[in-house]
Amino acid sequence: MRPGMWRLRRAALPLTAAALALLVTAPLLGRGFTLSYDMVFAPRQYLGPDALGTGSALPRSVPADAVVALLTTVVPGDILQQLFLTGSIFAAALGAGRLVPTNSVLTRLVAATGYAWSAYVAERLFIGHWPLLVAYACLPWITMAARHLRDGKPKAGARLILTCAPAALTPPGGLLAAGVALVVAGPRKAWLAAAVSLVLNAPWWLPSILHPGGALTETAGVGAFSARAENWGGAVLSVLGTGGIWNADVAPESRAGALVPVLTVAVVALALHGLRAQRWARGLTLLGAFGVVVASFATLPGGAATLEWAMRTVPGAGMLRDAQKWVAWWALPMAIGFALAVELIGKRLRSSSARRSLLVAGVLVPVLAMPDLALAGWGKLAAVRYPPDWLAVRDHLDADPRPGDVLVLPFQTFRQFGWNDDRTQLDPAPRVLPRTVVADDSLPVNGVVVPGEDQRAAAARRLVEHGGDLQAGLRALGIGWVLVEHGTPGPPLPATNSFRPEFDGQWLTLYRVQDPIAPNPIKGAPTVPVVIADIFALLLLAYGLLWRLLPPGRFTGARRQSVIEMRD
Repeated sequence: MRPGMWRLRRAALPLTAAALALLVTAPLLGRGFTLSYDMVFAPRQYLGPDALGTGSALPRSVPADAVVALLTTVVPGDILQQLFLTGSIFAAALGAGRLVPTNSVLTRLVAATGYAWSAYVAERLFIGHWPLLVAYACLPWITMAARHLRDGKPKAGARLILTCAPAALTPPGGLLAAGVALVVAGPRKAWLAAAVSLVLNAPWWLPSILHPGGALTETAGVGAFSARAENWGGAVLSVLGTGGIWNADVAPESRAGALVPVLTVAVVALALHGLRAQRWARGLTLLGAFGVVVASFATLPGGAATLEWAMRTVPGAGMLRDAQKWVAWWALPMAIGFALAVELIGKRLRSSSARRSLLVAGVLVPVLAMPDLALAGWGKLAAVRYPPDWLAVRDHLDADPRPGDVLVLPFQTFRQFGWNDDRTQLDPAPRVLPRTVVADDSLPVNGVVVPGEDQRAAAARRLVEHGGDLQAGLRALGIGWVLVEHGTPGPPLPATNSFRPEFDGQWLTLYRVQDPIAPNPIKGAPTVPVVIADIFALLLLAYGLLWRLLPPGRFTGARRQSVIEMRD
């Protein structure tokens, strides 16, 4: 093969991965922030108790918020967000393509497109679950690292640490990574995969265990969060196609097409055919089947009742509530198996041009079946700038030495601002402001309000809704400021006549609660053990990075020598 042709073949996969990523995120790459449902980034995020898991709220975004807070000290928040979103799609496509056991470049491209251009990516992007996209992108790379670990290849342990670490930004991502690492590493190396997963995920599981409120979850959300039928094929078939998210507003319209169930059955059948001869992928396929069962369990007879019982009695069972996220385990073997099946069918064709045409069709099928993932969902997402009011309030609170946290009104979880084209988004205050923010953490889903889990937020809600001496009540809760956000729907605001306004703008008004402000009486997980868990996770990450960078045998040899010296 000529050198130019060889370089072109080698560059085909990364170029395709880059093209897929840019085709999705190109409209979001200007200066500004993409604010949609749960996805909120800020110019600079601050490191507070909630970001570490030691605040009054359960550590649902730990350590993601802490990592973003540290990174935004050196990288502007909008640039960081774009790197996460574009990088996740690029890494997902590149990893899936490299994982396929084939010499065919086109087969690798079929897997890359099938994995990166999926309903899972679209729905989690539109609902703003960027840490899940990061975890999803890590799964092919974790699979390769775990295979190397099972086969005893050099530096496989370092690769496993470094590929699992980004996935562990949130609890679901950490568990997705741990599941893949365990089943692919095999019985003899499962202990090592389990140890790596345990330490890397300690920053969220330890504060969850130590949280005074416990880790039990309200059962009201089981039905509201169950997988949803996106078309006439039903919920289970939607899940098999890696879709079925509970929120209909974030599902691409193309998922409701009449041919989608037929295409899903065909792709699943082909994927299972392509995986039959792949012994290395059997554990991954079984894990994928388990993910499909978990994702659709609440829609099966008796499933909802079983989940409600688990949430009442089993700590941590709340992670099964939005269970569709676990179908990520199925997305990878499906993409790999489909690519291998297309290659097998192509080998039966006599004409080389016919084989190439079949593989090119396999590359195009996911894009043609769901074109409305392109260009950020055809305008579903867009980059916007925060109004100057937000930065002014941030700077005011940052410069004021007086104590007290911030209560945000109206007391409602989601916002719809005119400056963000009335898109539904989480309140940005907890990530924009330099102080701990007390905000509503209940969640309205399809007419059902799922109660929150933050005791301090619940106490603030009672003060706001039932009246009384609001000033005294807020002082007792350690709240020194009230931020009223304008231009967004919400319940009626309490009277603020007795508060002193410190800033009054078009979008925000900041009031000061009368001194003295008491310390926050509602505590979270104790700080010392949580910080120790964070340090252990960072040390393991540094260990893996050092091991990966040093020449083969240098790091392990030095370690063995130190052990011998200690024994002597």
